[in-house]
Amino acid sequence: MKLKMAEKSLFAILLRSPWWMSLAIGAVIGLVAAVALPPEFRVAGAVSGFPFFVIGVMAARRQWGQPSAAQVAQTLQTVSAMAWPAFARALETAFQRDGYAVQRGTAPGVDFVLERQGRTTLVSARRWKAARIGLEPLRELQAARAAAEAQDALCIALGEFTDNTRPFVREHGITLWQSAELAKALRGIPLNA
Repeated sequence: MKLKMAEKSLFAILLRSPWWMSLAIGAVIGLVAAVALPPEFRVAGAVSGFPFFVIGVMAARRQWGQPSAAQVAQTLQTVSAMAWPAFARALETAFQRDGYAVQRGTAPGVDFVLERQGRTTLVSARRWKAARIGLEPLRELQAARAAAEAQDALCIALGEFTDNTRPFVREHGITLWQSAELAKALRGIPLNA
């Protein structure tokens, strides 16, 4: 049986929040316990803030190396203004930096073919500026993936995915990159619009 934390529980919310919030809550609980409780209960009260410290450390570990909200917004603004050739060059550079052998795709819906450690990933990115992404580009990508017998598929888009795309993505194991993932992938790469 796989245990899963409730998405709206306090600890789940704190894991998604900045790491320092959990540490601050733990410190406040410990301070209040040390000041307000009778002497025989101070240690037990102060230790009650410990789970918040653990959550803070877990959140810090998850957030380490992730771009800030300002970096994501800056990348989103810059990438939205780019033409396809410049955006494609930036992606190609990012993939190569991450150790992939990169080829331009020739199949419909495939812009890049990535290979690393014997695994092939097909990438669809040309519709990165579309406001809403429906099933059609994902179906094209999945069909090309099946035809090429590729292990992975990646779709890059800054816009929203329609509601009916989520079940399709889960069913076929397609990875989605939106602004946060793109900002992380393009970090340190000069982006010339």
